[in-house]
Amino acid sequence: MDEGVRLELTLDGLDCANCGAKIEKKVNGIENVKHAFLNFASKTLTIEVSDKENTSDILYKTKSIVSSIDPDVVVKEKDNKANRFEDESDDERDIKEKVISICLSAVLLLAAMFLKLSLPAEVILYTISYLLVGGRVLLKSAKNILKGRIFDENFLMSIATIGAFSIKEFAEGVSVMLFYNIGMLLQNLAVDNSRRSIKSLMDIRPDYANQYINGKTVKVSPTEVKIGDLIVIKPGEKVPLDGNIIEGNSMVDTSALTGESVPRELVPGDDILSGFINENGLLKVKVTKEYGESTAAKILYMVQNAGANKAKTESFITRFAMYYTPAVVISAALLTVIPAIIYRGSNFSAYLYRSLVFLVVSCPCALVISIPLSFFGGIGGASKKGILIKGGNYLEALEKVDTMVFDKTGTLTKGVFKVTQINEHGQISRDEMLEYAATCENYSSHPIAASILNAYGREVDTSSIESYQELPGFGVKSRIKGREVIVGNEKLMRSEGIEFKDDGCLGTIVHIAIDGRYEGNIVISDEIKDDSYHAIQKIKDAGVKKAVMLTGDSIEVANAIGGKLGIDEVYGGLLPNEKVEKLETIKQNISDGSVVFVGDGINDAPVLARADVGIAMGGLGSDAAIEAADVVIMTDEPSKISDAIKIAKYTKKIAMQNIILALGVKAVVLVLGAFGDAAMWEAVFADVGVAVIAVLNSMRTINVK
Repeated sequence: MDEGVRLELTLDGLDCANCGAKIEKKVNGIENVKHAFLNFASKTLTIEVSDKENTSDILYKTKSIVSSIDPDVVVKEKDNKANRFEDESDDERDIKEKVISICLSAVLLLAAMFLKLSLPAEVILYTISYLLVGGRVLLKSAKNILKGRIFDENFLMSIATIGAFSIKEFAEGVSVMLFYNIGMLLQNLAVDNSRRSIKSLMDIRPDYANQYINGKTVKVSPTEVKIGDLIVIKPGEKVPLDGNIIEGNSMVDTSALTGESVPRELVPGDDILSGFINENGLLKVKVTKEYGESTAAKILYMVQNAGANKAKTESFITRFAMYYTPAVVISAALLTVIPAIIYRGSNFSAYLYRSLVFLVVSCPCALVISIPLSFFGGIGGASKKGILIKGGNYLEALEKVDTMVFDKTGTLTKGVFKVTQINEHGQISRDEMLEYAATCENYSSHPIAASILNAYGREVDTSSIESYQELPGFGVKSRIKGREVIVGNEKLMRSEGIEFKDDGCLGTIVHIAIDGRYEGNIVISDEIKDDSYHAIQKIKDAGVKKAVMLTGDSIEVANAIGGKLGIDEVYGGLLPNEKVEKLETIKQNISDGSVVFVGDGINDAPVLARADVGIAMGGLGSDAAIEAADVVIMTDEPSKISDAIKIAKYTKKIAMQNIILALGVKAVVLVLGAFGDAAMWEAVFADVGVAVIAVLNSMRTINVK
């Protein structure tokens, strides 16, 4: 999580998404900046720096860039200890000021329109009304022009409304600026509402920890607590740090991490994770991870920074916006100049008015705000259900998944192996065979080794082990009490030239040979997860065309499990490198759509990396899974994959709706404006009105059912 040096900045007052995109692009061009990305939803600019010594220089240059693009934005170094996205009191004060100025402007406008006043008095009222709502816009525009920035919405609105005054359309000029400000206020409120909704998803961050010192509890920041320290968690409090319960029983709410509403009971000896909520008991916990490495901190970091991996749709919109505004502004200029040249004596003010309509429509904010919000909302909504998605690009890839490839052990099955049978074919007894196998497997971390050791049930005499060699994908070779012991699969037996017997048992067969002579086998069986039975059907209902299973287990076992679950293709007896090769073959045979691999964490890292999207059955607190995959299912339930696909499809649908709405309305108003059939009222709606609708539409992804 902490690769390189990372600088996190909060951009207070950033309301223009188009400006945000420009800031991100320019900061990425600073020397020694490896990567920078702006999360508009949280107003957070994250900068990855290649050299720590250059941090202060990069901070200075970043502030200069932000100031040149939007002088009203204040750059602050983010306080990770605080559980706030922004200073809400400042925002509330700013909103009140805007509402008051809008109301006063509206009163003066109505007075100028309906009271029978002299022309000078009308002009004065119109001007005061205009300055009340347009003063900020004019000031921002002037500042930006001095810094060489012309094509922004403040300049465009200033030119459009001043142009209306120049052709004596005073009421329309003021009205357009008034409704523009109302629209911007509604847009900002909608974006802030979206931010608050996203902030509520991030509410797993603890505010404090009750550290237990010398028989007393002291309220401290979670960042101050070290590994091995004791903390006390009272009923109703959030669990601030990962740890192990040493005293107390309680029910805990895990929904913030897993999306599951059913509470879990924890007792002394159980692990407890940050982000849980203690419901009823008093717990004393020994801390096992510092705050920066805790489950809540990692999940928060992953979700908040998912914007670093932008979807293709997001990237396209950002690039499109850079060309769209200048193109429309140039068209507006041509719309005024060309008729004046070709048709001498034509009504210049009429064509100027048409070009002003173009200027009002030319701001791309509806797209630049709503599309990233759609994807970020989808990622946040998925996290509420215990599905962690590391970026919009992975969310978009899930939307068009063609083939879903599953690992077997720990993914579709429980991964809890048990010795179910011992078959003797040599001169030693079953107990002796189990003892040799347990001794041989003592140093292995494989689940099969653990099941043999559990079945043996006694402490292994490690002094009898004279040599040990683990052969990945085959088994183990050891020298025990002067005898050569080989424990492994049939591939190992064949490679050693040992004849073995197949007893036709269903399960994983571990063969045992001593001094080159076959002694028998141990049968180990895994159990299918209850959730797996309907998971395959659910992903097919969600649009997946084919389900494939890859496993290192025998083809007989693989076929039996695949048949029960309704999997289309099954491949067994695969080594880790063979799984990668098989996945490559599957990808080559698919012309359109993505290939998703579902595994159980770090053991499947090579295959997870090669798939278009790697999904890990993360389990609670599985650090390896969280780091290795693009998507993590926190509850180990395969059926949640279909939920992830549905969320992805819904998110893409909302994003496309926003694109069609924004471009469609703008195109219609531009065409009507070119022929003189659209007033600036319609143009304002095509700008801020559509932006408000698009932002509100984007928020639907946060609460997808």
